[in-house]
Amino acid sequence: MPPRAGRSWLITGLFAALLCLAQAPPVEEPPEEDEALAPKEYAYNPLQAKKEVQIGRFYLKKGSYKAAAGRFREATKWDEKYAEAYLLLGEACEKLKDDGCARQAYERFLVLAPKAKEAERVRKYLARQR
Repeated sequence: MPPRAGRSWLITGLFAALLCLAQAPPVEEPPEEDEALAPKEYAYNPLQAKKEVQIGRFYLKKGSYKAAAGRFREATKWDEKYAEAYLLLGEACEKLKDDGCARQAYERFLVLAPKAKEAERVRKYLARQR
């Protein structure tokens, strides 16, 4: 085969590839933002709050205090009046030595459950922090 014949096959092949690209459907643009990064919208959901607390308790027992605090914080967003979630969030923040977080969680716990059996221990903690 002469050298010219090889070039014609190459040109024909490139031309065919260009035709295929021209006929391909347009590529969809990616969404402006990843949906996973969009802020969650929370509505009252006590079942989801309870689930978050259960998972948080697992992390607390395991010693993963940061993960536990995240789950308890998530539970308080699903149910703003879930006193146990605030109590456990305070405990996780104590373990993380985040006194500001613990104080806020414990204060909210006392507002929601001032007569709970853990309330006295929480009051003592808050008194020590002042």
